[in-house]
Amino acid sequence: MRILHTSDWHLGKRLMERERLPEQAEVMEEIISICDEKRVELVLIAGDIFDTYLPPAEAEELFFATVKRLAAGRAVVIISGNHDDGVRLAASAPLAGEEGVYIFGGHNGVPTGGDRPVRVVDAGENFAIVENAAGERVYLNILPYPNEARLKELKTEETYAEKAARWIAAGDEKYDNTIPHILLTHLFVAGSEISSSERDISLGGARAVPKDRLPAFGYTALGHIHKQQKMGENARYSGAILQYSFDEANTEKCVLLLETKGTDVVFAEKILLKAGKRLVRLEANGAAAAVDLLKRYENCFIELTLHLTSPLTAGETEALRDANDGLVSLKTEVCSGEAAPVESRAQLGAGELFTQYYRSMYAEDPSEELKETFLKLLGEEDA
Repeated sequence: MRILHTSDWHLGKRLMERERLPEQAEVMEEIISICDEKRVELVLIAGDIFDTYLPPAEAEELFFATVKRLAAGRAVVIISGNHDDGVRLAASAPLAGEEGVYIFGGHNGVPTGGDRPVRVVDAGENFAIVENAAGERVYLNILPYPNEARLKELKTEETYAEKAARWIAAGDEKYDNTIPHILLTHLFVAGSEISSSERDISLGGARAVPKDRLPAFGYTALGHIHKQQKMGENARYSGAILQYSFDEANTEKCVLLLETKGTDVVFAEKILLKAGKRLVRLEANGAAAAVDLLKRYENCFIELTLHLTSPLTAGETEALRDANDGLVSLKTEVCSGEAAPVESRAQLGAGELFTQYYRSMYAEDPSEELKETFLKLLGEEDA
C-alpha cells in the first residue's frame, strides 16, 4: 500500500496581512497530482488543517474541495491539530466518511461509512484499520493534538510525557502485530527544530514528548513542526506546505511517501513541493543598492534589512516599495559612526530619555512636535 504523509496546511494563514490562499490552492493541486502520479492509496494529514479555530469560509471551501478530490479512489485520514477546533473539524465526519474522508477530532465519535476500494474497515476513537482493494491492511494509532481539555480528562500528577505515553498506548489496544503500524499524531517531540511560525509551541518544554515515548516499531507520522525533519529511526515531521515565516527561508517544503512491505512501513521518498512563493531575507547598504537587489527577486516575499547612515526619506521608501511589491518587512539599522558617551540615565526626564533613544536610532534629534506628542501620551508636561 502506498501512503502519503502531509501536515500543517494552515489554510487561511497570511503573511503580515498578505493573502496566501491562492498559493495554498496551488499546493493543493500539486498534492493531488502527486497522489495520482505516485498511485497513492492512503493520505494521512497530521493536523493543523486550518490556521485558526474559525477559518475564513474560503479556506473551508478549499479544504472540502481538496479532500473530496484526494479521496477519489483512495482513503484520506485526518486528525486535528492545535490550531484546529477538533469538534468543528469533525462535525462533517458522518458525511465525509461516505466519501472516503475519515476525520478524527479528538473524543467526539468514530468516523465510519464508505463502500470504496480503499476504506476504513474497523475504527474506534483512537484507532482505524484501513484496507485497500487487494486486501492489504494498515493499523493507524490515531492521536489528534492532545491535552486534558480536549480529551475531557481531569488534571493529575502525571507529567505531559507520561500522559502522552498513556494516550499512545491506548491507541494500540486493538493492535495484534500482524499488519503494518502507523502512529498518526500532532505532537511537539523534544529536540525538534522549530521556527517562528509555530506560535508558543514549546511552552518552555512543558508539553514536549521525548523521542523514546514514541513507538519503536512501524512509522510515526508527525504534525506540528513546520520544518521537515526526522525524529529517530522511524518518526518524521512532513513539515508545513509553504514557508510561513522568514526563518524558514531556506527550508524545502515536501510531502513524504511511504510503502507497506509485509508488516513493515518503509519510508520511500521525500517529494518536494514547488508551488507557492519563496520567502527571502535580504540585506543591503543604502537605499539605492537595495532597489537594485529587490529587482532580482520577482514573485517572492521579502524581508529586507537596510543598513543606513541617515534615516530613509519618503522618496527612498517609495522607491523600495515600487522596486518589488513582495517587500513585506523592512528593517532599518541607522549608524552615525559616532559612539554615544556613557552616562547615568537615572536622573533624566522622559523627554531627554526619548531624545537619546531617537538619536541612537536615527542619528538626529526628534522634532519638537514629535517630542511633545510623546510626552502627552505619557502624561508628562515637561521634558
